[in-house]
Amino acid sequence: MGRSLPAVGAVSAGERKFRQAAFAYLAYGVVYWVTALYLQLTVLPVRGPLLVWFGAGALIAIGCPWVLAAPRAWFERWVLSRRDFARILAVLVALRAVLVARIALTGAESMRMPSFGGGVPTRGAGAWLMAAIAAATAVMLARAAWHDSSAR
Repeated sequence: MGRSLPAVGAVSAGERKFRQAAFAYLAYGVVYWVTALYLQLTVLPVRGPLLVWFGAGALIAIGCPWVLAAPRAWFERWVLSRRDFARILAVLVALRAVLVARIALTGAESMRMPSFGGGVPTRGAGAWLMAAIAAATAVMLARAAWHDSSAR
């Protein structure tokens, strides 16, 4: 009854970890992007240049997972390896988790929070949630970046 679906080869453990990291980063990127947009709309009116930054944030939230999800010959040939890219992202996201956790502990700096780039909720519980999301994403990225490629 018609054509059958093509057989899908087994996905290696390393590829599975990169796909999981890509989905984790996509969720992280969307959560942080929506939170930053919400804070900007509720604290200050959005002006022209800020829209450019929100557009760049959306591209990063979608572009990074796309690069992580599967090998891209042009990226690995001209930019850096997918593993190195995941390592850089893991360190940056872990740093974000630490900085947001610091804000959750000490409280928001009143002069910093209303400005664009604070990117954290103004309440401690929200900051802890954002720090946990960033930490979980950093773990997923690190699993992909530092997995043993020789093991099956």
